[in-house]
Amino acid sequence: MPNNLTPPSTKPQIPHFSSGPCAKRPGWDVANLKNACVGRSHRSSAGKAKLAQVIETSKKILGIPADYRLGIVPASDTGAVEMALWSLLGQRPLDILAWESFGQEWVKDVVDELKLPDARLLKAPYGSLPNLDDVDFNRDVVFLWNGTTSGVRVPNGDWIKADRTGLTICDATSAVFAMDIPWEKLDVVTYSWQKVLGGEAQHGIIVISPRTVERLESYQPAWPVPKLFRLTQKDKLIEGIFKGDTINTPSMLCVEDAIDGLTWAESIGGLPELIRRSEANLATIAKWVEQTSWVDFLAEKVETRSCTSICLKIVDAWFTALSSQQQAEYAQKVAKLLEKHSVAFDIASYRSAPPGIRIWGGATVETADIEALLPWLDWAYFTVKAEAE
Repeated sequence: MPNNLTPPSTKPQIPHFSSGPCAKRPGWDVANLKNACVGRSHRSSAGKAKLAQVIETSKKILGIPADYRLGIVPASDTGAVEMALWSLLGQRPLDILAWESFGQEWVKDVVDELKLPDARLLKAPYGSLPNLDDVDFNRDVVFLWNGTTSGVRVPNGDWIKADRTGLTICDATSAVFAMDIPWEKLDVVTYSWQKVLGGEAQHGIIVISPRTVERLESYQPAWPVPKLFRLTQKDKLIEGIFKGDTINTPSMLCVEDAIDGLTWAESIGGLPELIRRSEANLATIAKWVEQTSWVDFLAEKVETRSCTSICLKIVDAWFTALSSQQQAEYAQKVAKLLEKHSVAFDIASYRSAPPGIRIWGGATVETADIEALLPWLDWAYFTVKAEAE
C-alpha cells in the first residue's frame, strides 16, 4: 500500500481510455472535418469519391488481398456481423466460439433467431479461450479475434486451416489496425472505425473473400434477409456496396473523420507503427502489473493478452473477500474517483464482465498517457479501500 494517499502530481494529457468509442488520434480537432461532403448526396460523384477513398485507403493500410472486397455498412460492427450471419449461415453445420459478452450475443442470434439445427458452441469463461484445436473447419466457424470485454485475443492464425471447406467469420472490431490479421485465413472480417482509429460511431466495415462471394451467389438462406443485411440481388453480389454505393445513407461527417484517421495512420508509418503503438501500451501496463500486488490481467495466458482492450482484475485479498455485488460497487467507485479528477474516463469493466478495470490501449492512445495513469490507479484503489475500511 502507498505510504500516503496524496494524489499524483501528473495527469494524462488525454484522459480518454474508453473501449468504444475510443480516443481520437493525437492532434485531432473538429476543424479537420472542414472538407466533409455535407449538404450533398452521398451518391453524388463527390460523396462516392469520399466513400471510395475510405475503402481503398483501408485496404492499402491493412494489406488486404486484392481479390477481397471491403464495404461500408450500417450499424457499426454489430451490423456488419449480423449481415454476415444472416446472409451466409445455414448451408453447413456451425462451430461458434464464445468467451466474452459479444461472442455470447452472436450465439443468441444463431440459436434463438436463426435456429440453426447443427450449431456447436465452444465456450470458455472470461480470461480464457476455448480449445482452438477442437474447431472443425469443415463447418462454418464464427469467432472474435479479440474479446473487447475480456481482454483475451487469439494468439495468431496458426490454428485456422488453410484447406478449410467452411467459411471463417471473424468479428475483429477491436483488433483491426492494432493486430496482425492473417487475411488469407479469414473469409469474413468485420470491424468499426470507432475502435482503433478513434472514428465516430454507427458505421461498420465488412471484408469478404472470394470464397464468401461464391457462397453468397450460390446459396439462399431459408429465412428472410432484411434489406439492411442483403449483399446480393438476383443471386449476384451487389458490387456497388464495395465501391462506395452504400445500402443506406452514411454520415459524411463520420466519413470525413474516418479519412482523417486513415491519413494520420499513413503519416506515422501505417500498420506496423499502429501495431507498435498498441503493443507499447500493453507492455507499459504489463510492467506495472508485475510490480503491483493488488491487480492482475484478466487474460490467463501472456500470449492471449489484448493490446487494445486491456482488462485487469483486482486480486487484493480485501477485495476478493467481498461479495460479487460489493466488488462491482467498489470497482465502480475506483473508476468514478478517477473520472472525478479528470484522470481517466470510462475505464470500469464491461457491465457483464468480472469487476475490475478496462483500459483502452489502441494506437490513438499515447504511451505517455498510460504511464501517467498508472500511479493514479494505485492512488484511487487504495483511497477507496481506506474509505471502506
